[in-house]
Amino acid sequence: MAAATEPDIGQVDLLDEIVRLKKERNAVLLAHFYQESEIQDVADFIGDSLALAREAEKTKAEVICFAGVHFMAETAKILNPERIVVVPDLDAGCSLADGCPADRLEQWQSRFPDDAVTISYINCSAAVKARSDIICTSSNAKKIVESVPADKTILFAPDKNLGRYLIKETGRHMELYPGTCIVHETFSERKLVELRTRHPDAKLIAHPECEESLLDTADYIGSTSKLLSFVVEDAAEAYIVATESGILHQMQKNAPGKTLIAAPPEGNCACNECPFMKLNTPEKLYLALRDLKPRLEMDEELRLRAKKPLDRMLELSA
Repeated sequence: MAAATEPDIGQVDLLDEIVRLKKERNAVLLAHFYQESEIQDVADFIGDSLALAREAEKTKAEVICFAGVHFMAETAKILNPERIVVVPDLDAGCSLADGCPADRLEQWQSRFPDDAVTISYINCSAAVKARSDIICTSSNAKKIVESVPADKTILFAPDKNLGRYLIKETGRHMELYPGTCIVHETFSERKLVELRTRHPDAKLIAHPECEESLLDTADYIGSTSKLLSFVVEDAAEAYIVATESGILHQMQKNAPGKTLIAAPPEGNCACNECPFMKLNTPEKLYLALRDLKPRLEMDEELRLRAKKPLDRMLELSA
């Protein structure tokens, strides 16, 4: 595990060096679907938050290099305290997590009965997980909500759009924390109407973090991994994809004959790309494996408290 003398970054083939360093460090590279395509192509495992949590839980590697955002790397450390967890960029955060700090969540929780059950979307900090009863992802959220006894008040944080969608799906009333994802709230309904007019045979598929008005017009709603599976298995030939545009790379690889159209944001911006996910680059990934830093560290008491609701999620998702 001792770091050997490494060549200067300007003198290496980054992707070849990443492959070499993974083997040398006994490292596993976990990458989210929203990472740039070069990182996806060199990863050992690509997935959504639930799949990545499962992979982090079962890995035997000495080093976990997490190409995602901060809360995902925290999840890996919570589940693997004895392993080194490195991230390409510690500043790769999440608008949902940033908008729901633990003290604000605690203030919000105080407005409801003490025996209320807090379900927190995995897009939150370890400190928020520690104040939650169960964690969920968009893949398993419906199952998690339905596991709560009918007589219990459910507090759902931090994504109000996902929560509103789950209320419709389950029929359960839930109190919703007022948080949103900066990517999924930016899609332009006006531009989508224009796009569907130009592509009348294309199906609109959307992540449940999108605004309610967009979900009401979608042909299919699902988590990132379910959107991928739908494109591969469905009979249509064209799809308008309303989620972070990084997923289109895997869709193109798995369904090469199909037409994929990224849902347009409002304005002439790249707002359908997560600015936090895109902080990770092959250069930063190479350096993280070369130097085994930045490392994600965590207070043990916090880790143990955050692990309980994560373990509950994984048990219910088995």
